[in-house]
Amino acid sequence: MALAYRERAADGDPDGLLVLHHGRGSDELDMFGLGEALDPRRRLHLVAPRAPLALPGQPGWHWYVVPRVGYPDPATFAASVEELAALHDELWLRTAIAPEHTVIGGFSQGAVMSYALALHPERPAPGGLLALSGFIPTVAPWRAELADRPQLRAFIAHGSADPVISVEFGRAAHAALAAGGLEVEYRESAGGHEIDRGTLEAASAWLTATALSR
Repeated sequence: MALAYRERAADGDPDGLLVLHHGRGSDELDMFGLGEALDPRRRLHLVAPRAPLALPGQPGWHWYVVPRVGYPDPATFAASVEELAALHDELWLRTAIAPEHTVIGGFSQGAVMSYALALHPERPAPGGLLALSGFIPTVAPWRAELADRPQLRAFIAHGSADPVISVEFGRAAHAALAAGGLEVEYRESAGGHEIDRGTLEAASAWLTATALSR
């Protein structure tokens, strides 16, 4: 089944594509609002997909089942990766915006899915990766590919007091990407599992330098 999503065209010819994935218990409107804040001048084509899994008895959606933080359930994770990959491919074809002019990002579980697609060994490398309060997943048979995507730029942000996903995951992701030769901007705030104003402003500046400077 194709993923539902919210879409907004750029004002004029787009300078790139921004695809944002929401966290657990949220929906596409959450990330659509973030995209509007990140790109207030509407220079990018913005897409915010909805995760395929409904939370039983709760509002919102999620991308995969969580047996343990850092280790997604393999079956639901793989299915969501496949559906997101199909959506990204469709967007690249329909908009004629190439992967290298695309930023893939998200918050919490959405950041995990962004790592999964941006670092997928069988997927094209996007131009940018925006990971807010997430982690590089440990889930077989998926593995991160860093060697063949030196042009990928990353922005990672995490709250040092995050009670949901420990800041150690953000630090580990920063270290792994930097060791792999990627250009990484890392921001650690004093907050929790949230996107504070300082992070929003830093991410917006990074987005302008990454997606709009090519």
